[in-house]
Order: sequence, then structure tokens, then C-alpha cells
Amino acid sequence: MVTLGNGDYTYEVSGENWGQLPEGWFYKEATSVDVDSKDNVYVFNRGNHPMIVFDTEGNVLRSWGEGGVFTNPHAVTIAPDDTVWCVDNQDHSIRHFTPEGKLLMTLNERNQHAPAMSGKPFCSPTRVAIDPRNGDILVADGYGNARVHRFSPDGKQLLSSWGEAGTEPGNFNLVHDIDVDEDGYIYIGDRENRRVQVFNPAGKLEARWVDLSRTAAVHVSKGLVYIGEYYAGGSEAYKVAGRLGPRVSILDVKGNTLARLSEEAFGDEPGRFYAPHAIATDSNDDIYVAEVSYAEFGMHMDSSKELRSMQKLIKKR
Repeated sequence: MVTLGNGDYTYEVSGENWGQLPEGWFYKEATSVDVDSKDNVYVFNRGNHPMIVFDTEGNVLRSWGEGGVFTNPHAVTIAPDDTVWCVDNQDHSIRHFTPEGKLLMTLNERNQHAPAMSGKPFCSPTRVAIDPRNGDILVADGYGNARVHRFSPDGKQLLSSWGEAGTEPGNFNLVHDIDVDEDGYIYIGDRENRRVQVFNPAGKLEARWVDLSRTAAVHVSKGLVYIGEYYAGGSEAYKVAGRLGPRVSILDVKGNTLARLSEEAFGDEPGRFYAPHAIATDSNDDIYVAEVSYAEFGMHMDSSKELRSMQKLIKKR
């Protein structure tokens, strides 16, 4: 085990792929992760069992989504009632499931999409967040649009949309991740602008947090904001450069940095990351990090291979 962080934000990590997969199962890469009220861990992945549900020790409880249900799994969100939202950025689908994988609702059908950068829902969306105050559905419409959409809880009414392409305050350059705190404030991982933007419930910009690398993941829990960052330096230095990502940063809700988890370059060694793509925490404040390590690194190697893509960081107490 290797120790990362400092003070109250100190964690141990093994460097191993987390989750006890049965023989013949593989992630290819874990693209997203979330945790329900019982500390069951949902790992959305691009392998042969797209949704795998584990207990907190990494034992498989069930799986679903096999047989072509998904095209390119991108993000999973566990709603306050423990139902499951799945977003596929390639076929544009946004679907709502029971914890066992029964379809409850479709917000956007597979292979149906608006024109790119039209601002209309949806074009290669990235993630869903649920407003815990009222059940409104918020969608980060990120790869093909630069918008955030708010829908009524039943998905039938578009209540508002905001955001345009750009680097100005309130605009976006890839709305990659989204989360909502208990007061309805909305946190956006504005990845290619290398910042997090915070909006009030009405969509008004309240804050911009910079001094970050490529902000792929944002997760809010108990007054803390966990940010997953990709490497953002030059290609000639990516094997050795430190303090440029990939890493996980922990901030408070005012944007103050409390800890940086890893100052090393990418790699398989314990304490390093490849490409943190989604983050979740459980009731013990342990951190789960899903990484698109195959898309960012493994597929580009001389002999393409699956790399570690799912880590658990255990908080020291």
C-alpha cells in the first residue's frame, strides 16, 4: 500500500485493479462509478459486463447491460432513491434503470440527437445529476454541445438550458461532468477549459476554480469537492512530469485546495493514476476512481492492452 494526501485527507491505495472479477470478466476500462445508499458500488465499463455492482469489499453482487444494451458507456449516476441513470456519449442515449437493470424511463433514445453545437438536447451528452431538493434532472450535454439542461423529474418538460462554447465565464469547452450539492448548487467539470464552474440553482455563475489540470471528474460529498484531473502537459514530458496530473484533488465548497492525491506522472505503480474519469465516495469517505486508461494510453501502446482502470483509496482514520 502507498499513502497519498495529507492531514485529514490521507488515503492508502494498493495500485491494483479494484473489484474481484470472475474469470473471463474484464473492464476493458471502467469509465464511471457511483455508490448507492447501502455502499454498493456501480462500475460502468466498456468490457463484457457493462454494469457491475459490487459490495464495498469488491465482491460482485450482480451485473447487467450485456448483449448490446450500451454502445459506449460513459457515465453512471445513482439517484437519491438508488435508481440508476446511464449516459452513453456515442449513441446519445440517456436512460433510467432500477438497481437490477430494468428500464424505467428513457430521456433520450439511442442514436437520436440534435445537431452539434445547436444548444438543443442532446448531442453526445456526458452525465446526469439529480437535484436532491426536488428531483429535477440535470444533464451535462458536453461532447457535441456546450450546454447544461434542467428537466422536470418525469423528464417531460425542459425547464431551462444554459451555456455556450467559449472560454469566457459561464461558457464551456467540454461540459464533461456534473454534480449537485444539497443546496442545489451545480458543479461543472469544464474539462478543456481546465476549471470547475459553480452555478446557483437558477444557472447563474457563482464561482470559477482554476489552477487545475484537465477537470474530467467532479464529485460533491459532505462539504467536499473531489476533482479528477487528466494530465495536461506536453507529450515529450508526459512520462516523467509531475504536478500536472493525472491526479485527484480535494477542495472545499469555497474552492480552497485541501489535498492533491498524487504528484507523479501516469503509471501502474501504486499511488499513480492514468486518467481519472469519474469519482465517487462511500459512507466511510473512501474514494473510488474510474479511469479511461485504455482510451488514453492502452490503445496507443505498441501492443494495445487493458490497463488498470478502477482504484479504491481507503481513508486513514
